[in-house]
Amino acid sequence: MNHQPETRGGDPKFSAKRATDSQITLTHQTNPADANPLGAVHGGVLMKLVDEAGGLAAIRFARKPAVTVALDSMTFLSPVRVGNVLTMHASVNWVGKSSIEVGVRVEAENPVTGEITHTNTAYLVYVAVDENGKPSTVPPLILETAEEKRRWEEADARQKNRLARAKK
Repeated sequence: MNHQPETRGGDPKFSAKRATDSQITLTHQTNPADANPLGAVHGGVLMKLVDEAGGLAAIRFARKPAVTVALDSMTFLSPVRVGNVLTMHASVNWVGKSSIEVGVRVEAENPVTGEITHTNTAYLVYVAVDENGKPSTVPPLILETAEEKRRWEEADARQKNRLARAKK
């Protein structure tokens, strides 16, 4: 199925950018300092790594500093064990005027067996900032594939829910 690229969100004074322009892959081998007494990696360690990957994707997209404003959702699907190699895949799903939603998928690989397990999915929101720490506009996002359009629609629904919660 052929899909025409669409440009959405952002500030039209900037050249639009593709979601692939933001993609980050971050790896980390877990160690005993990352773990609880049961040998599973602390959720907070995973959250820090997810935020790091997400922040890098937001900065790469905006080409300016970005600060975390929300961890909208992070699902823990499977425990991560000491010695696993974590891979965080992050890319931009949605942009507003200065806000950027990044999706992060975490996979854990057992380096001995090669088995890879999807362990976490997270959605984070960042705001691009200028040199004074004030919100700064970001480029529009070009959606080239049906998958990118689906991710945009889901992210747009999450953004509407975030705004509705903030009004309460």
